[in-house]
Amino acid sequence: MNKSVSHPDAAVVEIDFPLSVKAVMIDLDGTLLDTARDLAEAANMMLRELGKAELPLETIQSYIGKGIQKLVKRTLSGALDGEPEAELFRRAMPIYERDYAKTLCINTQPYPGVLEGLVALRENGFRLACVTNKAEAFTLPLLRHTGLLGYFDIVLSGDSLPKKKPDPMPLLHACGHFGIAPHEMLLIGDSLNDAQAARAAGCRIFCVPYGYNEGRDVRELDCDAIVSSLYQATKLIQKSS
Repeated sequence: MNKSVSHPDAAVVEIDFPLSVKAVMIDLDGTLLDTARDLAEAANMMLRELGKAELPLETIQSYIGKGIQKLVKRTLSGALDGEPEAELFRRAMPIYERDYAKTLCINTQPYPGVLEGLVALRENGFRLACVTNKAEAFTLPLLRHTGLLGYFDIVLSGDSLPKKKPDPMPLLHACGHFGIAPHEMLLIGDSLNDAQAARAAGCRIFCVPYGYNEGRDVRELDCDAIVSSLYQATKLIQKSS
């Protein structure tokens, strides 16, 4: 089937579905796993210890999307582009990391359609990578706890390589790992970080609408499709030879 897709500041493009790709990369927070409540609880534990007022879940959720250091800076400053006092941030980071290790797996669960989508992708012969900005010390325990780790051929965390999303380095590294060209790879994510990384790498990009795009509507993003779930994404792709 054909679909006309209009992106901000771009011409209308025709996309033929199903897309032919050889491998799929999937973001973690806001795409595979709903981690917001546990991230927020750790943030409020940190704020309490620092003698500061707690923040609502919705506010902290809007701060998710660019890694834990950015989340801590935003939580301390109360703004997406805020920059807290350097000494306060220095004190806060180890507190947050300690507290998040405690809350990591309390409420976090896969989103609806994730398990079904991973099973379908595997059954159809796709190689899979998890590409996230979350540190490996948190990424691997979360994937193990939720039973998702075994689906992935490679896991690239925010500290696996010198650069992370929105830089294309992790995506290109995954392409190299699989021995495929970037246009043969699809990224499924939920944020501007994901869309920018995919476009910079030359990969296809699908976005889910339920994640943590810093409180913004994913329809504003430059993506090839918006899918309601990981399972729906499997209906829009086919394994290329």
